[in-house]
Amino acid sequence: MLRRAEPPGYEDFVVSRYREIVRFGALLTGDGRLGEDLAQEGLIAAYRSWHRLGLPDGRPEAYVRRVMVRTAMRARRRRWRDEVPTGDLPDTSRGGFTDRSDLSVQVLASLRRLPADQRVVLVLRFWADASEAEVAQTLGVAVGTVKSRTSRALAALRASGLFVESAKETP
Repeated sequence: MLRRAEPPGYEDFVVSRYREIVRFGALLTGDGRLGEDLAQEGLIAAYRSWHRLGLPDGRPEAYVRRVMVRTAMRARRRRWRDEVPTGDLPDTSRGGFTDRSDLSVQVLASLRRLPADQRVVLVLRFWADASEAEVAQTLGVAVGTVKSRTSRALAALRASGLFVESAKETP
């Protein structure tokens, strides 16, 4: 079987944006390794559609993020029950961005405890810097739903002790 050449520009896109795409996936899932899997799903979809994404107005990263968000939301509905967690891991990784600081570990642990719909809204709003309307359009929900999910998620993060109230908010 002959291997086709990579579409022009695809490899450059992956090399330049891979780290940020994986970080986005890790934030969406609350897990660095699942974030890599999610990034791969998005990049595979982009590869298949590169004929239109590789154009000057193609916006490949937005496409990859949209695929990742939809995949993360579908995964929330589908539960895997055959895997049994263990305390002894058979191998170790060289570590990703999540292992670099205690704060990032705390943030990911707190995000992991949130329901997927709240986690996705927070990541889109505050990490991807999307407006409430953009998040609503991406998820196919009402703006009010985005607001309520954001409010509930932030309240849960405050209750976990991750965030300290500002001096203006404390009596």
